[in-house]
Parts: sequence; structure tokens; C-alpha cells
Amino acid sequence: MDDPLKKTRKKFRQWNNTRRLKAELAGYEAAFEARRLKIPDDAAILSAIKERFPDLAPKPPGELSIIAIFHNYNWENSSLLPALEKLGRVRHYDWFDEFPHTRHDWRKSLKAKMNRNLVERIGRWAKAEKPDVIFTYLSGEIVSPETIRALRSWGIPLIHFSLNDKEHFVGKVRCGLAFGSRDICPLFDLCWTSTEDALKKYCVDGALPVYLPEGANPDIHKPCDCEKTIDVSFVGQCYGNRPETISRLQQEGIHVEAFGYGWPNGPLSTEEMVHIYSKSRINLGFGGVEGHNETFCLKGRDFEIPMSGGLYLTEYHQELEPIYDLGKEIVVYQGFDDLVRAINRLLAHPEEAEAIRAAGRRRALAAHTWEKRFETIFSLLKLLRI
Repeated sequence: MDDPLKKTRKKFRQWNNTRRLKAELAGYEAAFEARRLKIPDDAAILSAIKERFPDLAPKPPGELSIIAIFHNYNWENSSLLPALEKLGRVRHYDWFDEFPHTRHDWRKSLKAKMNRNLVERIGRWAKAEKPDVIFTYLSGEIVSPETIRALRSWGIPLIHFSLNDKEHFVGKVRCGLAFGSRDICPLFDLCWTSTEDALKKYCVDGALPVYLPEGANPDIHKPCDCEKTIDVSFVGQCYGNRPETISRLQQEGIHVEAFGYGWPNGPLSTEEMVHIYSKSRINLGFGGVEGHNETFCLKGRDFEIPMSGGLYLTEYHQELEPIYDLGKEIVVYQGFDDLVRAINRLLAHPEEAEAIRAAGRRRALAAHTWEKRFETIFSLLKLLRI
């Protein structure tokens, strides 16, 4: 039975989420200014790391000993792990098979068991391996501050990695503790965020942050030898303004196909996704954060599509500007009419489209691999000699 209030409730949730995020960011920016804080540059980060770890000696790529703590949701094992393995020997802890955080008793009892197991197992590995660094992709929903304190007590450089801190830096709060990074971030030696305007949040909460966007894996994200049979494709979840935009493009007579959770075509494997990029004359992108009308952030596809040799056409937002030469390496649009004009122009001028596609792939390969991201992070920690 149709729910006549469904759209109204959805709009109210979007309005309320946007209001909450704006208030959160404004509060952090006011605290940042009032306390006269500064976002640390590379020199400040190097100085802070040297003070905590005065005896660190950089090693050449391939010789690091790395402990990695993250769950493979769907992309991590094919992106983070291969890049880390190019820099050294990796021991990976993924708790999910033994302690699934989707289970109903996670917060009641399973989280505490997983946290005890994590500390005990990483402690054994640290004693046996004498690692150079511990890399983590965690959140307050997964680990407690006490667990991070235990990891930190071993005196090994400890890295926190976080995506979408626009929305999830705080997130839900239970018993005074945030599901996001807020309450655990000051316990790490370096916090890597892919959200530039979250740097001030980290500083206010006492962490040492660095901004670096996501990346892609060139061993996976590469062109396929196949005929282009789709004018415009989109790969990603069906939410926000996406279904309306896809429907309106189809009404304009544009051959567009969408894949992913919520679309009739369904989700794709990584291999299928890369194949679709190559089969498409244009690969469409959306920059919005789920549930928010005016909030944008960088996405994994911002790097994966150009590296795969796709012609990338995505929503404009400021964080794209230092990443690509807009109009020459990728194409951006602002609003539906602008999107239609860009699609029609690119389809009518295949030579221009090919030049942008090739330039985008060159830029992605040169600057946006996960390996380069880790090289930057490990160099800031004085762990890597390049």
C-alpha cells in the first residue's frame, strides 16, 4: 500500500540532516578560530612525528613491516591491500568472519569481545613482527578509545584512515561516544582524512590530521578491449537525485544505463564495473552525499573511472579542482540542463571526448594510485625512503 507521507518524511530527514551537518561544521569552525588553531603543514607533521618517534629510520619501498586493520566491505582488499603489499610485508586483521558487526548483539556484547581479540592478536603480531607501522580503517562504532590506547601503548606509529568525514566524523552518538572518528582520532599518531573540510574538526579534537583523497588500483582499473555500446552509464547506488536524473536523461532520448544497488540492472562485481566503464562512451558521476542536497565529497569513482580509461562526466564541486584539470582531464556539470548539453557535445565530438579520456587516464595513473597515497603517508611518518 502506498504511503502518502513517505516523500514528506524523506524530505524532512534530508532537511534535518543538512541542518545538523551545517551546525556541526559551524561549531567546529568557531572552536578552531577561537582557539587560534592551525592546520598542520608537512613540516609541522614531520616535527610532531619526530618528537614522538625520534629513532625512526626510513626504509626503501618493499622493506616495511605493516600491520593493517580493516574490514573488506567490497573494495578494500582489492585496493588498500595490494598497495600496502608493494611497500612491504603485510599482516591483515579483518574481524568480520569471527565478530560480524552487523549482528544484533554487536553493541551489547560482541563489540567488547572483538576489541579484546583485536588487542590480544595485534599484540602477538607486534611482538613477533616488530612492525614499522599499524594502518587502521576503523570507526568509533567498531572500536573503543581504550582499544586504541592499548594499540598506541606499544610505541608503533599508528595511522587512522577515514572517508566521508563530512557526514560521519561524529555520526550517531551512544552513551556519549560517537560512531565516527571524533572520540578515537586524538589517540592516533596521524589521521588521514579524505575530506578536506574535516581537517579543522580533527584539529579541534586534538588530532594530527592530513588530507589526502582516495585513489585507485591500476592493476584492476585499466581499459578493456571491447566495443562501446552504451552512450552514458552510471555505476553506483540508487538514491538522492540519481533516479530522477537518470529518468530525465532517458526522457531526453539519451541512451543511459544504470547499475548498482537499487537499480533494475543490479550491482556489478569489480571486474564487471571496469568492463562497463570501457563499454561506455561517457561515464556519469554524482558528487552528492547521501541524504543531503548541498553536500558534496570526492568518491572512489572519481579516480577509478579515469584510471580505467573512462570518459568521466560528474557533478562539479570544489574538491575536484586540485585533483583534475576540469574540462581537459574530466568534464563537470552544474544542473540538469548543463548535463544534457555536455552529453550531447561529447557524443557529437568523439575526438574531443577521446582526448579528455586519455588525459584523465594519464593524470590518474601519475597522481592518484593508492600506492602513491601510502607513499605520501609513510614518508610523512619518516618510515619510507623514496
